[in-house]
Amino acid sequence: MTNTDNSDPHYPALEAKTDARDDWARRRRKGIPTDKNLLVIACMDERIPVEKALGLELGEAQIYRNAGGKVTDDVIRSAALTVNFFDTREIIVVNHTDCGMMSASDEAVLKGLEQAAGKPLNDVPLNPALPELNLGGASLANWVYMTDDIDQACQKQVDLLRGHSLIPDSVDVHGYVYEVESGELRRPGERISREISERA
Repeated sequence: MTNTDNSDPHYPALEAKTDARDDWARRRRKGIPTDKNLLVIACMDERIPVEKALGLELGEAQIYRNAGGKVTDDVIRSAALTVNFFDTREIIVVNHTDCGMMSASDEAVLKGLEQAAGKPLNDVPLNPALPELNLGGASLANWVYMTDDIDQACQKQVDLLRGHSLIPDSVDVHGYVYEVESGELRRPGERISREISERA
């Protein structure tokens, strides 16, 4: 015989668990934001444990990764949607030392991509879903986003987000550099190892 007594001490816990699962599965439809109202933009490098470095658990943040952790048009698209419609109130950019985006010159990368495509890069659609979008007369080297200085690059990504008209001024934007050699985060420009290893 089925027990339908709602006074059973296990019943409230079961109801709460069922409600929590429903909230988790339908959080977008219910308008439930990430637990920390946070978007993280990070490099796709496999050495960067983004969640661990930031002390995050599943569900606490949206994480967008691309080559170099760069603020591209699609990052702006994603950021604009989440800050304006999903209650995201903070964005963190995570770049890192020994980034692959520092491993070659712009010219070498462009030459390699052109060889891979087998035709001039100007003839290659950057967004096959929207072939009418192109760089016009802009340099493809700028689209690739190679990097000379990771600290300057990180600060530039922060500045680009802070200054974009689709990102409200009320959204906090911060940047950090993850040191693959130490496994720790630092603010751009605060190279502690250099300061404590070199005589002033």
